[in-house]
Amino acid sequence: MITDPNLILADLQANWLLYLAMPFVAAAIGYYTKVVAIKMMFKPLKFVGWRPFLGWQGIVPRKAATMASVACDLMMERLLKPEDVFDKLDPQRVAAEIRDPLIRAVEDITREVAAEYQPGLWESAPESVKNLLIQRIQNEAPHMVEQIMTDIKSNITRVFDLKDLVTSALVRDKELLNRVFLEAGHVEFKFIRNSGIYFGFAIGIVQAIVWAFTHNIWVIPLFGLFTGWFTDWLALKMIFNPKQPVRYLGLFEWQGLFLRRRKQVAARYGELVATEIVTPAAVIGAILTGPMSDRLFGLVQKQVQRTMDEQAGLAKPLVVFAVGSTRYQEMKRSVSEKVMQHLPETLTHMEAYAEEAMDLKNLLVTKMQELTEEEFEGLLRPAFQQDEWILITVGALLGFLVGELQVHVMIHFAVPVG
Repeated sequence: MITDPNLILADLQANWLLYLAMPFVAAAIGYYTKVVAIKMMFKPLKFVGWRPFLGWQGIVPRKAATMASVACDLMMERLLKPEDVFDKLDPQRVAAEIRDPLIRAVEDITREVAAEYQPGLWESAPESVKNLLIQRIQNEAPHMVEQIMTDIKSNITRVFDLKDLVTSALVRDKELLNRVFLEAGHVEFKFIRNSGIYFGFAIGIVQAIVWAFTHNIWVIPLFGLFTGWFTDWLALKMIFNPKQPVRYLGLFEWQGLFLRRRKQVAARYGELVATEIVTPAAVIGAILTGPMSDRLFGLVQKQVQRTMDEQAGLAKPLVVFAVGSTRYQEMKRSVSEKVMQHLPETLTHMEAYAEEAMDLKNLLVTKMQELTEEEFEGLLRPAFQQDEWILITVGALLGFLVGELQVHVMIHFAVPVG
């Protein structure tokens, strides 16, 4: 410990540039350890290195399944339910939106099935008879679509797995998962980076004072370690705490930054979910090819069979006699399968209407405003909670290494005094 004031002043005068640099170096440590920590949260998307001992994968991409599941649990519990996606769709409007492609599909299906099950009779029938049969089925098709849509709405939880849609999308597209956190919390991540400068600079001033009194070679590395650790820890605390505005020392008021920006976060989060995750195309795809698609086929098959029996009318016994009972049942199943094959392309024509009718963005924004502070925090918090200690440790380690380098510079360039 140096206690002679004259010696301390002489050292400050001789090495003022090195002392002046300390707060700025500490500010740089604070800033760049945050930059590295944030990068490590999201990059790289895939593991880089040599397993299992050396390498890294971004925490969010590495924990994609867990992150997506946590985000989806909150979404389904408080923000969005399968019923919300479909309740606003009008079956009649859907039928009207897909009428033209539906009519074309019906003609193709009718000709394919008739040629397959009664090739001789179909080929020999006059074209006017064929057209009349096709027209009758085309006229009935929109009503069948209405019935299918009504059945889907009534059985939505049986045919649509919203959690599978969301988690599959986020696990499959890790870049999208990153964007959910980065875009919802872009202001918070900027705050984390910049806070390292301010907190680091303040710590650097204390570091310079301690060095002036001690010249202990451990002071600078330990302050570097403390700067990297403390600035990471404090920045994370200030993002989410306190939950409610609190006035400190009667001078300023603070509320967790993420919670203070509820309105802006809700708008961006709602837009991202509605335009890139739970889109009409994704919903249609999930219903048609998702884990519950076999149940949808059952609903379609029921309506197809009903329509075919109604169209056969009094002639049904003759139709069954002509093709055989077993073949008639096979024919109805074949029609159902072909309807399912045509549905993906046909239903794309309703996407614009579906997006307008579902209005998921505004629904999500409204629901998000109703969340408690703890629930709202859950939108972004999982990105930090998973292996948060690693980020803080890396910040501390980088700070220590820079401090070690800094002390060598001090020893090498400092002008001896006394």
